[in-house]
Amino acid sequence: MAFLELIDIAKYFGNVAAINNVTLPIQQGEFLTLLGPSGCGKTTLLRMVAGFETPDSGSILLNGEEIVGRPANKRPMGMVFQSYALFPHMTAEQNIAFGMQMQRKSREHIKQRCAELLELVGLGELGSRYSHQMSGGQQQRVALARALAVEPQVLLLDEPLSALDAKVRISLRNEIRRIQQQLKMTAIYVTHDQEEALSISDRIAVMAKGKIEQLDTPEKIYSNPQTAFSATFIGNSNQFRGSIESASQGISRVDGSEQRISFVPQPQLHDGENILIVIRPEDITVTHQSAETESSSNAITGEIELRTFLGPFTRLHVRMDRETVLTADIPNQQANEYQTGQTVVLGFAAQACKVLPIGEAEIALVKQVEIEAVS
Repeated sequence: MAFLELIDIAKYFGNVAAINNVTLPIQQGEFLTLLGPSGCGKTTLLRMVAGFETPDSGSILLNGEEIVGRPANKRPMGMVFQSYALFPHMTAEQNIAFGMQMQRKSREHIKQRCAELLELVGLGELGSRYSHQMSGGQQQRVALARALAVEPQVLLLDEPLSALDAKVRISLRNEIRRIQQQLKMTAIYVTHDQEEALSISDRIAVMAKGKIEQLDTPEKIYSNPQTAFSATFIGNSNQFRGSIESASQGISRVDGSEQRISFVPQPQLHDGENILIVIRPEDITVTHQSAETESSSNAITGEIELRTFLGPFTRLHVRMDRETVLTADIPNQQANEYQTGQTVVLGFAAQACKVLPIGEAEIALVKQVEIEAVS
């Protein structure tokens, strides 16, 4: 039995299913991230665990005990919010002490615990400061210490870093992970930031439209997505929609072109089946059109439309046809050989192709999320 278990949880707002029969087991000491676009239901799910929302149906078990119906202040959980939610008239130390005072802890215990937590979050010398005297990152550290002060069994974090700048976000997410591992605490983290989720999670639940699309380790979700949404939402990818020409030989037609793509044959796929093929930019090689290319299962000719320097590598945007632009990530030294407007050959192995059956519902979901992401 899982330490914390959500079973067939459903939540409706009017006629809209915010959470659609979600079952989610969470192990003790695990760092689980709920990842998805805005409106996918991840915060609603977290709020039901916290006790701020009540599910319309289903169970939430903590150590085998039902907690649906138990008030939020009676649940052994600590919550860290996006907006910090510190008391502005209190110092950092007083904010941290507040929950322990409500628990009627002794003055000596509170003083010692506050000192320990300020050290834990790297604010040992700032206990006497008020929130307006601290940076956003420091305020969020105080909020984290306050959540930990009541010694919760589960730590809940609702997009705690989204209001911070990029450098502070990276530093603080590493601190959160370090503290969680040091305390061996069960944590549920909500974010829409893929990099954040991939870098700190033991497991990730990818969510869309109130459902969990995939639940797995970051490595497996990135390298082996199980649904079209997971494949297109996580990381950068090149995508081809088409239909299988020969399942036994691993050959697919690409919609709207004469292009054929070879992939590793899979027994569950059948001739004529509509599929989505996903190839990561780092799995694509780039060669000059006139050069002798290494044997590759797939080769596509196109024109470099854009070069993007991304620090450790350069991303080439190569137009295949009017509708399709592919991306390839290559070392910077190699990228110096290629310029905008140059014709190149993109190569990738059959093993680099992740092939997923895709129906109208999956296509509609992917398109809808893509539209919402840029609107």
